[in-house]
Amino acid sequence: MPTPPENRELSPYTGWTRAHWEAAADRLLLDVRPFASPGGGLVDLPGPRPSWSGPRSDGLEGWARTFLLAALRVAGAHGEDPHGHLDRYATGLAAGTEKPGRDDRDSWPLMADTRQAVVESASIALGLRLTRPWLWDRLDDRVRQQAVDWLLPALGPSPVDNNWWLFGLTVAGFLQDAGVETDRAAATIDRSLARVEDWYLGDGWYSDGDNRAFDHYNAWALHFYPVLHAHLAGDRALLDRYGPRLRAHLDDYAHLFDADGAPVPYGRSLIYRFAAAAAPWLGALTGHTPLTPGATRRLASGTLRYFLDRGEGRGATDEHGLLTLGWHGPYPPLVQEYSGPGSPYWASKGFLGLLLPADHPAWTDPEEPLPAERADTVRAFAPAGLLVQTTAADGLVRLHNHGSNHVHSAPGEEDDPGYARHAYSTRTGPTTGPAPADNHFALIVDGRATPRGPAVPTGTGPDRAASLHHPLPGVRVLSATLVHGRAELRAHLVLDAPEGTPVRQTGWAVTPDGPHAQLHPVHGYAPDVGELPTGETLQGPGSRTLALHGATNGPATLFVALASLTAEPDPAPVSALANVRITGPHTLTVTWPTGTTARLDLGPEADDASVRSRP
Repeated sequence: MPTPPENRELSPYTGWTRAHWEAAADRLLLDVRPFASPGGGLVDLPGPRPSWSGPRSDGLEGWARTFLLAALRVAGAHGEDPHGHLDRYATGLAAGTEKPGRDDRDSWPLMADTRQAVVESASIALGLRLTRPWLWDRLDDRVRQQAVDWLLPALGPSPVDNNWWLFGLTVAGFLQDAGVETDRAAATIDRSLARVEDWYLGDGWYSDGDNRAFDHYNAWALHFYPVLHAHLAGDRALLDRYGPRLRAHLDDYAHLFDADGAPVPYGRSLIYRFAAAAAPWLGALTGHTPLTPGATRRLASGTLRYFLDRGEGRGATDEHGLLTLGWHGPYPPLVQEYSGPGSPYWASKGFLGLLLPADHPAWTDPEEPLPAERADTVRAFAPAGLLVQTTAADGLVRLHNHGSNHVHSAPGEEDDPGYARHAYSTRTGPTTGPAPADNHFALIVDGRATPRGPAVPTGTGPDRAASLHHPLPGVRVLSATLVHGRAELRAHLVLDAPEGTPVRQTGWAVTPDGPHAQLHPVHGYAPDVGELPTGETLQGPGSRTLALHGATNGPATLFVALASLTAEPDPAPVSALANVRITGPHTLTVTWPTGTTARLDLGPEADDASVRSRP
């Protein structure tokens, strides 16, 4: 399929237009066709291993998630379907639901047999809702009843107590529109939204369940489903509730995208890649966005191009045009056990912008720069305990983590690389497997680095964030990050560790063709800076990570370092970017090159919920 010509007048940053999005959607859909089952009920994509739900569930997943892409493509074209996408999925819907649960080549698994089917029911229901005039309304009564019978179990309580409640919401929204079990559907909508409300912490941020799990699920699930449902239902009351939350979230979220289009890789399910563009498109679709139309398209097109157009085998698709289990190419350490070969097609959500009419300003206004391209930025996401730092000279984004934890994290567990690092960036790590953890402060006990475990946020400010963690029973570490420009000051106060306990601070894990990392000891560390081989990351092979070493010298020991990550050529040493004075056993003052001064107090008398930090 030919690629449309670039339009650098309309899209000076990416060159892409709506025609590129339509062509990309068609190309992805055409490339999965050879893997459809005989009756079209399953899409069995090749992969290194099945998910923990098994091959039949994976085949349903491949069908459901590519159907969502087909639905967005055809609904966005007002039913025009020159490639016949919907006809194929209508045939598959009939085959998959005829005798669900049967062990044959086409039948869908029942939700009673695999809970993953609940997840896929949301993509199926949303696709049916979007294409109702061209698919659902043209089905015969038998097939419609088969589909309804299969979908109805999704109206029960969620089997997983996190964003999964929104899958039932999405199924209920479709059934309500279709006039099926409307009272039961309404009850499901109310129950689902009530549960998710328990996790809303303000300023546009939800936790993905009872734990402090903050990641891209905020954008591609926790905002996506309620706001899109309210929009499709024309429910003004719901949209007035959830729309301003989306706007607030996008005000933060737009800062998480690199000038090269990459979103910050942190959290889980990163194989969904350009699903990260869904929430910005949703803001444009509903009018609840702080972004201009040109900035919305620049963000979304930059992200899609980042993953599809990298060249030299480094793009998100393989030689068959299929999305792989990874970030650029395949990367097994990134993949959760619940993910199978069809899982990456949740990236279909990123095509939500096709629902905007072709004459919408998001398609017709010139692209505008991202926040990371306009100015150096420091921004705290207070409810999540996160701090974002961007630099306009290289368009690089860094995210400092003082509050996000794995969905199931608990003291003493192994750290999840997607949640436990002190910092993430758009062009580095994280390291995985047996490799030393990047951006990690650890005590070294019996030759092993302690995990970070759950981080309790203790405060954020205009240039800082702080947290507490317990690396060992009875031992506390109070940590803080202060940033300015590309400089990062990393401070840790270790409380009640045995005297002489070794500690290690690691920096950024950079690949040979990546940015330049720096790490400089300020206080508490030995003067030598070491380097650790840290292997392959999602950015590529051969990463190396700088490291500092020291040891505790009493019940309260302060460790301070300066770090930097930059793509600028020949950067000055990070030690030249800050003048740090230690003014007490647990206090310091830093003066930046602009002459501004910041003070930090990590007092051992502070309780487990407070770290005093002030400008």
